[in-house]
Order: sequence, then structure tokens, then C-alpha cells
Amino acid sequence: MTQLDAAIVGSGPNGLAAAIVLAQAGRKVIVFEAEPMAGGGARSAELTLPGFVHDICSAVHPFGRASPFFRTLPLATYGLEWIEPPAMFAHPFDDGSSRVVYRSVDRTVAELGRDGAAYRQLIGRIADDWPKLEDAILGPPRWPQHPFAVARFGLGALGSADALLRRVFSDNRTRALVAGVCAHGMLPLDRRPTAAFGLVLDAMAHVAGWVIPRGGAQQLSNALVEHLKSLGGEVVTGMRVASIDDLPPARAILCDLSPKPLLRIAGHRFPAWYRRKLERYRYGMGAFKVDWALDAPIPWRSSQCAQAGTVHLGGTLEEISRSEREAWEGRVTERPFVLLAQPTLFDPSRAPAGRHVAWTYCHVPHGSEADMLPRIEQQIERFAPGFRDRVLARAVMRPADIERHNANLVGGDIGSGVTDVWQLFTRPTWRSYSTPVRGLYLCSAATPPGVGVHGMCGYFAARRALDEVLRG
Repeated sequence: MTQLDAAIVGSGPNGLAAAIVLAQAGRKVIVFEAEPMAGGGARSAELTLPGFVHDICSAVHPFGRASPFFRTLPLATYGLEWIEPPAMFAHPFDDGSSRVVYRSVDRTVAELGRDGAAYRQLIGRIADDWPKLEDAILGPPRWPQHPFAVARFGLGALGSADALLRRVFSDNRTRALVAGVCAHGMLPLDRRPTAAFGLVLDAMAHVAGWVIPRGGAQQLSNALVEHLKSLGGEVVTGMRVASIDDLPPARAILCDLSPKPLLRIAGHRFPAWYRRKLERYRYGMGAFKVDWALDAPIPWRSSQCAQAGTVHLGGTLEEISRSEREAWEGRVTERPFVLLAQPTLFDPSRAPAGRHVAWTYCHVPHGSEADMLPRIEQQIERFAPGFRDRVLARAVMRPADIERHNANLVGGDIGSGVTDVWQLFTRPTWRSYSTPVRGLYLCSAATPPGVGVHGMCGYFAARRALDEVLRG
């Protein structure tokens, strides 16, 4: 084989983004993927019954639509269509009421009553400032182009969610509503920077929407693959790379891998000090995921939940905090905070006529073998009595199953590593995308800006490879 300019290991959104950047620059690129389908964390499959399409990992993609890089690509040409539910996310309560965030800041503020003005000042301000914040939040650590806007964001973002929500909001329901978003960060809510995750993700509801791809997450990956092919790139699936020595000759190798699988295939090339740094990289809580095939929509007690693509099930701020703290400390919580998506309410193409799918997960201790299915279903029943009567089939993935589906998600950690203050800025080392081996780069969600279906880790890693070893 003629020497490649670049070999990419892993076809997640970051690996595909890296390949596209290099192909756009006229470089010869091949992506090698271990699984039968490209996509990494953005794949879909019939996990329960024939005709029911479930997302294997990610399901809701605000950053997919907001990505500065993906926005430049003609992905609609290849069939990608974003669906925006009437409500972005909902949070039900035990009395049958709920709180909802809409695409419109004004509508959201109007329904939050006494906390509306505080929400506008906190979340609405970030949405307004997003064009100034985007470069800093979705890029590697560097001096921001708009330092005053970034500093204003950082005043609230770098603290804990628990402290921020108690200080800013007076209504316990508003606190719970935003706490559910903060819990996506997979850290206890009294730790820094859990506020940042909530503020950014909540603002994304107003900037880009918590959207879903028509037909499933696989459609985003398929569109990226087709665009890469149009540029002359190639994707080889079903090829597990056991060692980078087995790859064809290439001037650059970019690995869409987290540190543990990177060490597995390239550790023998690294100096001892770099191996030790990667070995010290910390993975966090795991996820316990369940997909359902349903004979009817989820029977929510609050009708507003049926308007939302995403529903957070966790009751109060205190209950969510307890759930995340217990999982972080290695304990099995009895009332887990559950993240649920219900795509077929807005995308009937994913199930037979009149049928539905539901996608959920909760956080569990790293690598936990606990069976959370009864607890997750009880949380759904709590806010949607009669849910179990509508179940046709279930597909359960414990943390070990999640890691088998995607080796980057060690111990079921779908965030590809702890994102506390220290590791947030050193993912996985101060080198970011480069390694001590010339021409060998890391381009996964373990690099800045971190987890999210945005492709920016791959984009920046590819730009660095172009600057350092693929000039001309």
C-alpha cells in the first residue's frame, strides 16, 4: 500500500471529524474501526425487537447542531435531518406537575414564575453570549478572544451546582430543573465545576436545541462517513487494531481512543514517564443503560413531559445530589437520577406504526455489576404510572456491556474520564492532542474540549497534525 498521510483509529464523531479535516487539506486518510458499523458513541441498532431502532450510546445532540465544525459541513446533503421537539427537556414532580425548558428563553422565563428573572440573568445571558463563549468552551485551553464574556461566565460556572442553584433560585422546582442538567457532568453536585456542565447544556437548549437526528444517532455518523468518502477518504470497519505497529505506513496516526485503550495499542512506543501519566488518568462513574420497545407512549402524569425529547427523573435537588454522591462513592443508590429520551414521539421512523422506543440510563459506581433495572423502572413508574404495562421488550447494558460496545468507555464511563477542575484542564495530560511520539496524536473525548458529539477534539487534533507533520 502506498504510504498514507494519516491513519485514524476509531470512527466516533471525533475520529471522523479528524479524518474530514485532513481529507479537506488533500491528505490521503483511512479510518479503521473495530465494530461492524462506524460511529463510536453515535450509533443505532435494533437492540430489542425487529423494526425498533435504539441509540446505543448518545441520543440527544445539542452540540451536534451547535458544533462550529459540523456547521461548516454539508451533512444535510447526505440525509442528516435534525428534529427539534416542542420542549427541550422536562422535569416532573411527585404531585403531577413539572417544569420545562423550551427553545425560547422568553417562554421558559414566563413559566418559571418568581425565578424567571434569575433564569434569564443566569442561563439567558450565556445563550446571548454564546458567539463570544463558543471558541473558549469548545476549544483547547488558550487565551480567549472575548476575555470579559468568558470571565463573566466563569464567575458562576467554576463553582459547584449545589451552591449556585441554592444561591440563585428561590423555588425548589427550578433548582431541581437545572440540577438535572448539571448531573450530566457525572460528578457529585457539590463538586466543582458541576455548575459549568449545567449552565452550558441548559444554554444549548436555547442556542441550538436539544435535537435528535431523524432515524437515530447513526444518521449523523453515516452523513460524516459519506462526506469523508466524497473527499477521497476511506473507512474500514470490522478491523480491530491490536497495535499501531499493525497499521499501514502513515505519516501521522490519530487515535480516537481514551487513555486505557491507547496504552493497549501504543504503550510500547511511549517513554515510561508518559505511560505513567496515562495510567494515572482517572475514569469516573459508569452508566447503567436500558432501552425499551413500547406498545404506546409513556403515560406521563404531567402532559408537559410528552412534549419533551428528554425527561429528567430525580425529584428534588437533594434527591439528585444524593443519587450522584452515592454512585460517586461506590454505593448503589435506591432512587437513581434517571435520564430518559423518548424519540419516537417526534420521529416515528424509529419504530413500527403506533409503537415507541425509550432510552434511559442512570449513573452507577465505576464498573458496577448491580442490576438497576427495577430501580430505573420504579423511577419511571413514579412519574408515569402504568409504564411497565406498555413494555414489549427490554435491552439492558451494564457498565461492562457498554465498554464492550465501545472500548473508550472504560468501566461504563460514557464521559471518557472524570471532568473535575484538575482533569478538565489536563485531559489527559498538558500535551492535549500530541504525544511524545512524533506523528502520534490523541483525538478522542479524553482531549479538550471533552465529551459531547461535536467533533471538536478531532478537529483540533487534526489541525495540530497538519501543522506539525503533514505540512505541504
